[in-house]
Amino acid sequence: MADKIKVLIVDDSALVRQILAEILDQDPGIQVVGAAADPYAAREKIKQLNPDVLTLDVEMPRMDGLTFLSNLMRLRPMPVVMVSSLTESGATVTLQALELGAVDFVTKPKVDLAHTLDDYALEIREKVRMAARARVIERRSPPPTTKLPAAGEKYSADVILQREERARPFKTTESLIAIGASTGGTEAIKEVLIRMPLSCPGIVITQHIPEAFSGPFARRMDSVAAISVCEARDGQQIFPGHAYIAPGDRHLMLVRDGARYVCRLNDGPPVNRHRPSVDVLFRSVAANAGQNAVGVILTGMGDDGARGIKEMREAGAPTLAQDEQTSVVWGMPGQAVKLGGIDKILPLEAIAAHIMRLAEEHSR
Repeated sequence: MADKIKVLIVDDSALVRQILAEILDQDPGIQVVGAAADPYAAREKIKQLNPDVLTLDVEMPRMDGLTFLSNLMRLRPMPVVMVSSLTESGATVTLQALELGAVDFVTKPKVDLAHTLDDYALEIREKVRMAARARVIERRSPPPTTKLPAAGEKYSADVILQREERARPFKTTESLIAIGASTGGTEAIKEVLIRMPLSCPGIVITQHIPEAFSGPFARRMDSVAAISVCEARDGQQIFPGHAYIAPGDRHLMLVRDGARYVCRLNDGPPVNRHRPSVDVLFRSVAANAGQNAVGVILTGMGDDGARGIKEMREAGAPTLAQDEQTSVVWGMPGQAVKLGGIDKILPLEAIAAHIMRLAEEHSR
């Protein structure tokens, strides 16, 4: 039998420590080896217990979570899952934690809503298992998740948008870029966007992220990129030199309004257990942009987007996947490659330049 994943819980709330320990210990592949109420105690327990994964509260006494995480990633890099509040400040700090090298995050358990605890338990166990396998990428310096269907059924993009058997036979000089990501994606998306020039095509992005986090994430990207970045609005026209990020808890689709590309938001069921779903975005791009688009699938857990990017390729769009070496988790890009949906596999730092080469070739 494989060794259990050893987890250390770091949280100043005794109740949260208890809830997390009970949830994680119910998984036969996970063992909670200890808990700490603050980073100083955590530092000693890491030395004593040698855990495989750390869950870390964003807001900690005596030393804040970001300072502790920065020290940890410098001295003893290891997989960390942040535990965050669903607030504007919690979102901002969590995004900074991901920049510092945390693998992923979960929201604080809602102890007063027992019926939501089952979904939460599935989410945190899955993320701890994923973190144990993830590639920890140390960051030099700083600059979810989504609901499950109630019955646990994994819907496809068909529940939002029926697939067209044949892509629309048009070609224009207006290119479009569609990007999908999940675990590790906030940093991967940043690395692509900061390399995009003002002359780049319009970019539509689906990142698995909670509703409270997508706005702060978009504003953070806008502050570091040369291009303009915003949270997408329903009916918003897509312009070159701009990027549009799906709001948390709403699907983002691309539609055509005459000669224009427009964002369309949808409140339909989660697809592949995610809303927003990458498959939904990619299918809409395949149907409405076809060979005028470039599809890009970045680091992420699971397989959301793998079928959609294959549909984009079948519609004539060139498709790219982040390589395994630079991905935190090679789930979504790996599945896309396995399904035959990818033209080229590239390291993260090479993706933006390749997108621009494709866009320039398309415009000629």
